[in-house]
Parts: sequence; C-alpha cells; structure tokens
Amino acid sequence: MGTLVRWWRTVPPYFLSYPLHFTTKSGLTSIKSLSRRRPMKDFRRSFCSISQARCCSSFSVSASSSVQDDNNGFTPTPKFQIFNTMSKQKEEFKPKVPGKVGMYVCGVTTYDLSHIGHARVYVTFDVLYRYLRHLGYNVCYVRNFTDVDDKIIARSNELAEDPLSLSNRYCNEFLIDMASLHCLPPSVEPRVSEHINQIINMIKQILDNGCAYVIDGDVYFSIDKFPDYGRLSGRKLEDNRAGERVAVDSRKQNPADFALWKSTKPGEPSWESPWGPGRPGWHIECSAMSATYLGHSFDIHGGGMDLVFPHHENEIAQSCAACSKSHVGYWMHNGFVNVNSEKMSKSLGNFFTIRQVIDLYHPLALRLFLLGTHYRSPMNYSTVLLESASDRAFYIYQSLHDCEKLLLQSHGSQLKDTLAVETQDCIRRFHAAFQTSMSDDLHTNVVLAALTEPLKTMNDLLHTRKGKKQALRIETLQALEKEVSSVLSILGLMPSNCSEVVGQLKSKALLRAGITEEEVLIKIEDRNSARKNKDYEKSDKIREELAVKGIALMDNPDGTTWRPSVPLEMQELLISST
Repeated sequence: MGTLVRWWRTVPPYFLSYPLHFTTKSGLTSIKSLSRRRPMKDFRRSFCSISQARCCSSFSVSASSSVQDDNNGFTPTPKFQIFNTMSKQKEEFKPKVPGKVGMYVCGVTTYDLSHIGHARVYVTFDVLYRYLRHLGYNVCYVRNFTDVDDKIIARSNELAEDPLSLSNRYCNEFLIDMASLHCLPPSVEPRVSEHINQIINMIKQILDNGCAYVIDGDVYFSIDKFPDYGRLSGRKLEDNRAGERVAVDSRKQNPADFALWKSTKPGEPSWESPWGPGRPGWHIECSAMSATYLGHSFDIHGGGMDLVFPHHENEIAQSCAACSKSHVGYWMHNGFVNVNSEKMSKSLGNFFTIRQVIDLYHPLALRLFLLGTHYRSPMNYSTVLLESASDRAFYIYQSLHDCEKLLLQSHGSQLKDTLAVETQDCIRRFHAAFQTSMSDDLHTNVVLAALTEPLKTMNDLLHTRKGKKQALRIETLQALEKEVSSVLSILGLMPSNCSEVVGQLKSKALLRAGITEEEVLIKIEDRNSARKNKDYEKSDKIREELAVKGIALMDNPDGTTWRPSVPLEMQELLISST
C-alpha cells in the first residue's frame, strides 16, 4: 500500500529507556543485544494486620532486587522525578525499601458504568505501574473497590436491587472496561465489604487515641484533634462543602467532622460493631485497606485531582490518628477530563461512559487519546480529538503490521549483524528522548510525539522506491520494529496482534461513517471507471464524499485501497486549532 497519511502535529522527539549494546566497526554498528529488562516476578506482600493496634511501618516481600543502571554507552538514565501534591513540586523518587514499591490508588464507587474520567485515572496509574516495573522495581499495586456507599444504596433503591449485588455487578463491569483499555490487573483489589473487621479495628484505634467520638451509634472524627488538617490541599476547614460526603449534622462537635462509622438505617446493609450495627464512612475505607496490604507507611498514593480534598485530606488525618508513624512518600493526582470547560462527572450529568466511547472507537485509540496529554494537565474531551487519536492509532498499528509482514516474509534469510550509522543515531535519539520524558514525571505525551521519527523511517523503508533499495533494509526494520514495540508495551499500547487491531480500527471507522466495506469497494470501482473515462470531476467527487465520512482512498501501483482518516470537516477544525 502507499505511504500512510498522518494527521498529527510534529513535536520534538523524546523517547526510550532500556539498554542496547553497540560496537562500532567500519562505519556500521553491530547489534549484540536488543533485549530489555523483564518485569520482576510476582511476589507476595506480608499482611499487616491493623487488628493488632500497632504501626506497620514496613512490609516484606519474597523477591528482592535493586534498581540497576546499565548505560552501555548511552547517556545515564535520569533519576525518576515525581510531582508530589504534598510538597507542590517534583521530587526524586526514592522508595522506602530499595527495589520495592508500595502503591495505593483509590478505586471506583461501583454504582454505575465507569466514565472517561475514571479511564484517565486508571490508565495514568497503569502506566506508572508498568514504568516502575520496567525500571526493575518489585511493585505491590493496590486498587480498591468502594462497594459500600451512600450512592450505591440510593441507586439500589431506584432499581429495587440488593446494594451488594448491584455493586458486585458494577465491579465486574469495571474490570471488563480495564481489560479493554489494556490496564494490567493490580496486585490486590480489595473490597470494602470484605474488610469490615479491619475498618472497625482502625476506628477503635482512633477512638483509643482520643481523636474521635461516638454519638448514638455514629462515630465521627474530630478535626480539632488534628492540627495539620489541610496540609495536602492547602485549604481551610471552612472549605469543607457541607453535604458532599461530609454530612450535615447538628450533633457534631465541629461541622467539618466526618463519619468513620454510620449507624444502620432501614433497608441499608449493615455489620455489627462495638457501637451498634452500621457501615463504614467513605474516607476510613482506604486508610484501613492501604494499611492492611502496605502498612501504615508506603510509597505512592494516587487518584484523581478531585480526591485531594476532602477524601485524601481526611485519609491523612485518620491514618495519622490511628498510627503516628503513618506516612505516604508521594501523593500523585491526575487532572480532570473536561467537557465544555467543566469537569466530567456523573453528578453533573455531562459524562461519557467508557462503553459509549469504545462502541465507536477502538479501546487502544482511547488509551492513546488519554496519554496524549500530560497526566497532571486538564484535558478536553471532544470527538475531533478522539478522531485524531484514532487516526494516529491506525498509522502506528498499520506501520507495525506492514513491518511484521515483511519481516515474516524475510524469515530465514541470512541477515547481517550490522546497522547503518544513521539507524544507530535514530535509535540513540529515541532512547534519550524516552528516558528524558518518562523520568520527568511521566511525560507520555512527549513520548508519543517521539514516535514520529522511527515510524517515518519504517514507512520510508516499507513503501518508498528509495527505501526499498536501501542497504540493510530488513535489519533496520527489524531493529526499529523492536524498539517501537518495546516502548509501546511500556505504555500499555502494544497489542498481541497488530493485524487484528488494524481490522478493528477499520470496522469502527465504517461504523462511525455509516457505511459498509462493500459500499466503499463499490465506490472505489465507480471511481476507477470514472478515471478510465477521464471523468476526473466525478472521480474527485467520490473521493471527497468518502473523505467527508472519514474514509481516505490511497492510490498505489497495485490499485486503490482505503483507510480510516479524520473526517474532512474535523481535519479543518484540527488545522484551525493549531
């Protein structure tokens, strides 16, 4: 097929982070190894029981490994910098236990299908999880399910469904969405309903330490007993929004005091406790579950920006009240997904579920879209930008598919153990760019932009007359394909079968265009006839009709083929916005 058309702005190249080994010989470069360090083996983290009413300031693991730096002639790997919401600045990442990372990310409240805002959170932290493993860390990644909550109860009453049955159903739906988006399963996925004893034991410890009080079966945290309240968000107590999971209750000592335990009400799920039957408050759940699996002191706590206040602020207060040695090394928060300059959320009713989007767009196109903006920056959801991401995804996977096909045809050929100097330079730039951008607080957007050079080189070698005649063509394609595939794997963007994804992207494009492939092929035949008859006006009209629908025709010596593209009007919008 002809050289692929790209609708993507060029950004300065940055890329790659695993060692390659080269020796120079007669202007060529010998490849000794193109392998990257594999992720650490799974491990089992010790159970830190909060029922023992003591601080668990560390955790044990069954595998041990320190992060190694193997430069092999390249620029030394930059130190990994993370923006810490607590300090409001980037800091060098230094885990509490060398070579091992404990990471907790607040999960969804399961009362409905998850939306694009949720997708951004969990794709962001999936990339962090993958990157930490790529660096050689042994990671225990904990992501919870809030399956006991006021919103779940309200929804279950609307549907006349048991609250725990409803939440379990949506837990399973969420897992399906995460698998579609190529998010790796966390090490542990605890549910609130299965950790009631741990929650009760933590509340007991807070009461014993004099930081909470009981009123008629309800237990409240006393904000006045924690002078450092507000240090994460920088907000004042009066900023607590009454009614937003901070109940309005005249019985409270301070209006900002929040519930640790809620006494039972008719029709609600409940569990026995020292204060009577009831259920946990929202904030205590994550404190108890993170302490259970990671101890009171661990490395990374993450979530969306909307959780900074009051949820994470309250987590800090109650965790420190339960154990004075409680500490999180790095607080990480991703920015909002906005629709018309407003945060996308279920409460505002301006959200799109993951399912709604992936019905029309490939899940990998959605993941690419989400990674196209730095995780801390706000991003705007629009069909135009999704179309652009889908077009970029097709270009990436079609390039890899074409390359794989040619390499398969060349399988068994006698290949040289050399690369041209210009290929070596391309790989070096790729390598340095990935190191620079990922180590600088996960700039995935810059990494994606850096794909431009290696993909262009691959397509030149695959499809241009000059490229097909180039010396060491197969060796160069093999090296570049391995480079690109490895980096895409770290970003969670590498499918098991590129050919299959190309076909799925084309099917989604036809669905959005409201046309079948058979109809496209008929249009191509009509256009071919018009060209033979020198009716170029009709030929151009057919091409434009399809282009308006997002179907681009590609003329090449073997005939005319088609590929998805950004619909014509949207191309104009993209150009006008640059």
